[in-house]
Amino acid sequence: MTIRLGIIGVEDNLQLMDSVAKQYSEFTTFTFLHYLHEDIIDILESHQHDIDMWLFSGYLPYSFAKEWGKINKPMFFVKYTGASLYKTLYHTLYYHKVNINELSFDFFTRSELEQVFEEIDITFTQNFLITDQTSPDPIIEHHYELWKKEKTKAAVTCSWYVFKELQKIGVPVFRVQPTKNAIQSELNTALRKNELLHFKTRQIGVQMFEIDILSGLSNNMYSSDEIYNKEIQIIQKLLIYTKRVQGSLKSVGPGRYVIFSTRGALSDITQNFTSVPDLEEIQQLSQRVVTCGIGIGQSAYEAEIHAGKALLNAKNYGNGAWMVFFDNKTINGPLGRPEKITYSYGSKKFQTISKQTSLSVSTISKVDSILKKIGKTEITAHELAQHLQIIPRSARRILDQLLNEGFAKEVAEETPNSRGRPRKVFKVLL
Repeated sequence: MTIRLGIIGVEDNLQLMDSVAKQYSEFTTFTFLHYLHEDIIDILESHQHDIDMWLFSGYLPYSFAKEWGKINKPMFFVKYTGASLYKTLYHTLYYHKVNINELSFDFFTRSELEQVFEEIDITFTQNFLITDQTSPDPIIEHHYELWKKEKTKAAVTCSWYVFKELQKIGVPVFRVQPTKNAIQSELNTALRKNELLHFKTRQIGVQMFEIDILSGLSNNMYSSDEIYNKEIQIIQKLLIYTKRVQGSLKSVGPGRYVIFSTRGALSDITQNFTSVPDLEEIQQLSQRVVTCGIGIGQSAYEAEIHAGKALLNAKNYGNGAWMVFFDNKTINGPLGRPEKITYSYGSKKFQTISKQTSLSVSTISKVDSILKKIGKTEITAHELAQHLQIIPRSARRILDQLLNEGFAKEVAEETPNSRGRPRKVFKVLL
């Protein structure tokens, strides 16, 4: 089965990228021409279910797709280093007689430029290189302002859009084009990625359900026959679900069931482990209070152990929570909820902090994940309690232990309302 490769490019490189990709029997190519960056989102939205991997003509369109954040398929972009830059510099220096230090650049790092200039025995003394490369407007302004102030005589860009816009406003500009070798390099990377994904989808995936069989029964219906009848109904619904994930169902005790499947099947049905399946049988089961742990492992035993750990973590978030424990010792969840975070059991740094603070590695990792999620290092016990789904007293204890060992410090106080007690604001230093 070939890989459906979607190639997104502009008029001067799309045909080249497609011709190189067609040399690989592993790919079936689909080309998409874009002019404006808004076109990229439209292309992705219209074809994301028909494509297995995406290849972009450069970093800028790739960054637009990544920022959009709704593509869960592997994405790659052609890099414009090495021979791509040598060719452009040759034309610039030899035919146009422009000094190397009178050029402005984008989409390269300073070390990449220094290495190239060192190899051609030219000293690189200026730093007309823009670091904000996530949107075209700052890049265009960067080149234009340097040229207008006569600090540069021309621009060197990797972006077709920037190239066209600079031409419109009269800035001398040279376009770095991708080479066949650069395209081949990304295609080879895509093939290696596909092999890794294929291996991952074959990993064992185990789901461990805990279901409250007595939920919904009236007080006068607790007969053994009625309970048995309810359990049969639950098993019937689980069998329907088991067939969907191509798995095998096993009952391991009252109200507890295990389904053995594959990582690929569970990833598909949970939308890459982001949400609880929107299925009728799951919704019917959820009425009976379902908690689920998903475990991924290299063996059935490892995956089942991980599923048990995921279930224990899910129970901390209350009935109905679903959590995933991956083979790299990270936990993700609860799926489909605003408080969803990803944290690790395997961090050596957090293991060291754990020994000093007596807090568990998972607790420290959760705090770290929450801070990354909210985008700051300052937090109150009340905020931490809300994110961790625990009482404020327990959250204060966590912050106090970090404070006592030098991993946090008090930086302020805030008063939530005129009658409330001031809340300490902690800066966490993990």
